[in-house]
Amino acid sequence: MINFSHIKSTYLFLVLFLNFQLISCAQNPKETIKNKITSTNFIQVGAAQTNAYLKFLEGRNVAVVANQTSVINKSNLGENHLIDSLLLLNINVKKVFAPEHGFRGKADAAEIVKDGFDTKTGLQIISLYGKNKKPTKEQLAGIDVVVFDIQDVGVRFYTYISTLHYVMEACAEAGIEIIILDRPNPNAHYIDGPVLELAHKSFVGMHAVPVVYGMTIGEYGQMINGEKWLKNKIAANLKVIPLKNYTHDSIYHLPIRPSPNLPNDLSINLYPSLGFFEGTIINAGRGTEFQFQRYGAPFFSETTFNYTPVANFGAKYPKHKNQRCYGVDLSNTKRLITIHLDWLIDGYQKTPKSEKFFGNTFTIHAGNTKLQQQIESGFTAEEIKKTWQKDLKSFKKIRKKYLIYK
Repeated sequence: MINFSHIKSTYLFLVLFLNFQLISCAQNPKETIKNKITSTNFIQVGAAQTNAYLKFLEGRNVAVVANQTSVINKSNLGENHLIDSLLLLNINVKKVFAPEHGFRGKADAAEIVKDGFDTKTGLQIISLYGKNKKPTKEQLAGIDVVVFDIQDVGVRFYTYISTLHYVMEACAEAGIEIIILDRPNPNAHYIDGPVLELAHKSFVGMHAVPVVYGMTIGEYGQMINGEKWLKNKIAANLKVIPLKNYTHDSIYHLPIRPSPNLPNDLSINLYPSLGFFEGTIINAGRGTEFQFQRYGAPFFSETTFNYTPVANFGAKYPKHKNQRCYGVDLSNTKRLITIHLDWLIDGYQKTPKSEKFFGNTFTIHAGNTKLQQQIESGFTAEEIKKTWQKDLKSFKKIRKKYLIYK
């Protein structure tokens, strides 16, 4: 008997593979098509390996946790979204769950995303941001397996790993299998930052991990399971479809911005350092085209570098909207291999005492009250970092147990 599903799967992969190669060659005219096709060194995401996971989906009712990054291929000729590809392969996708920023990734940070229906496929879309952060029993009724495919950036206060936690917990409680289609972590090349103290647990940080934890989202899911972090220490029935040709030191250029205010590699690399400004009065580039590549405020001393935040895509209400901000341009910063605290300290020192530098959310971004106290007490960046080392050493021992890649 002919296995049409397998034929479709193979055909889809070949089309995507050749499309990728042709576009790559068009961008690199000195490289021949032959050389590109015979090369196997490019990173292959879990979603692209349909032969590895279709067998777990065929004949079953499927829910997918996805957003705009959930694509099998992205090129100048267009993209193949995971949802569209699964439907093409006759996989019975019943509904889609969407994280912060929504299914299309256009909502502001912290903006409530409403439930709805995808205009292209007609599938029901259920938001997992706002009051409903965890799929309910009713929402999972009739579902046999959940596929999780979202591009993460490897930073504790980036909420996609919190969404993963709640999805795993809901699946474990309902006896539903969950499959993570793994994707590279663009900040996996180092581990740094204060480890979260559980007294300050929130959706912005749910686990005792440092700000930069050096794991892919698949590895992180294994750690959630293995460390019994789910409610009542239950464990999800988890499968990870691993990456190919990937190590934690791989430099991976995200083809699609993972959220509205992380537009490129530089912003993603600077985000662990500048993300602390989210809990302060300082603008970190929201309301410009250089999000997380600069910081400033109207009350800083006048400098030659200045900018004016305005309402734009992903930032309807940026800090100091329509006000000229003086500050620091980081657009020429070389790739960081550590968290850079000097910018946060510099922002604090430049802020007049009449202004309240630290906001109510700074503690949940830092994961403790110590960092604010240390900065207010005049600690240097080096002195602060020394206080992180014991906890970082302990975390690295835990992390090592769940690594899939070198």
